[in-house]
Amino acid sequence: MDAAPLCARGARQLHLAAARGDLSTGGCDRGFSPPIERKGMRSVRYPLRPMRFQRVRIAAVAHVLPEERVSSAELEQRLSPVYERLRLREGRLELMSGIRERRFWPRGTRPSAAAALAGEAALARSGLARESIGCLIHGAVSRDFLEPATASVVHRRLDLASDCQVFDLSNACLGVLNGMVVIGGMIERGEIGAGLVVSGEDGRPLVEETLAHLLASPSDDAGLRLELKQAFASLTIGSGAVAVVLARAEDAGGAPHLLGGAALAATEHVELCQGERAGGAAGPTMATEAEALLAAGTELAGRTFARFLAELAWTRADVERVVTHQVGSAHRRALFERLELDPALDFPSVETLGNSGSAALPTSLSLALEAGWIRPGQRVALLGIGSGLNCLMLGAQW
Repeated sequence: MDAAPLCARGARQLHLAAARGDLSTGGCDRGFSPPIERKGMRSVRYPLRPMRFQRVRIAAVAHVLPEERVSSAELEQRLSPVYERLRLREGRLELMSGIRERRFWPRGTRPSAAAALAGEAALARSGLARESIGCLIHGAVSRDFLEPATASVVHRRLDLASDCQVFDLSNACLGVLNGMVVIGGMIERGEIGAGLVVSGEDGRPLVEETLAHLLASPSDDAGLRLELKQAFASLTIGSGAVAVVLARAEDAGGAPHLLGGAALAATEHVELCQGERAGGAAGPTMATEAEALLAAGTELAGRTFARFLAELAWTRADVERVVTHQVGSAHRRALFERLELDPALDFPSVETLGNSGSAALPTSLSLALEAGWIRPGQRVALLGIGSGLNCLMLGAQW
């Protein structure tokens, strides 16, 4: 079909939507890129290319976990002055999140050090030579410093080749999956033979700064109650490190095939979860509108999943195993109800690891593989979502 009529029709639809005051999706769900508006240029919308990989294999997945375990009960004990003031019962954190404990690295551990440990394990598991890695991406929220890229430190620790491309890719909890797509594309185009995505997430500074902020808050009872509600998600955060090696099919033997997937954004919800470091604070803080975020996230996941199935020519019955981003029990229930999937297909790890950001989903995948829960030949859906809001779902044939 000729593309010109499609582009013209898309432009007309955009102008009609503008006239109605309805530009909530900008047409992005209809298989077209957003319009380009420049002075002296006409608006054009191009058909989006499918996210499909023929040559990309998942050569290895590995994770590393901190030894220190911190229970939800311990965090609530530290918050006892706040709970007593607001007349709250302890136990609500685990009850509402489903998280019994999370892990923390020793104080002073840099994200690069944790990421390098996972990277070393994944490289050993893949059987590939270090010099074959043509790109290294650090996909964590946590970073050693503002610059240079944390990936630079990981590159040095792993002693990778000088012609290996090195950079950070930060996108909330989706960084590792985004990194897999970037490296997958490079392999598919023949630019590199293999690549490595790592993530070292350190949740301790966020949790401890949140506790300190709540305990020192000058707010009245109503204000403190609101602050505690907005800080709830911050208390679910944990630490971990993960690495994924991707390689071209001819170098990876019978490794699982990364098939492709789909991604959608709903950035009208960007204010529902935001974290930053306030001046003089020892660590970052994060404000989350948890209920609104849950509703918006599951709605976005539903739309992305429909596109994901269409992209891979799958039906729900074709999905044999599911690995999701690990947020909490309420999120898990809402997600599976919205996607009309059986929760028994999932391999949750949130109860004992909490939400470890970009490391959460791939760590759960690594644990599932070690447990033998994913078997050869099975079709696996990796369902990622991150604040922003952004959603990325990838399919693999194991």
